[in-house]
Amino acid sequence: MVNQDDSNKVLGIVKDYKTKSNKDLIFVMDFLQKDFEVTKDSLLKLTHHLDKIENIYNTILKEYENRTKKK
Repeated sequence: MVNQDDSNKVLGIVKDYKTKSNKDLIFVMDFLQKDFEVTKDSLLKLTHHLDKIENIYNTILKEYENRTKKK
């Protein structure tokens, strides 16, 4: 989870990164790496969720179409 204080610190460092210390740059890189991993994990989970929703929808749609075919 992203800490608001850390986010603000990162924004401050990024705005003036040319004059910041190596320690600050490492802090930003670590923050971004963690955020990247969290975002990537979330996207993968959401992708799997979307796939499941699509499969369920298609199954239900097929059943509905079979039931409502003109005989």
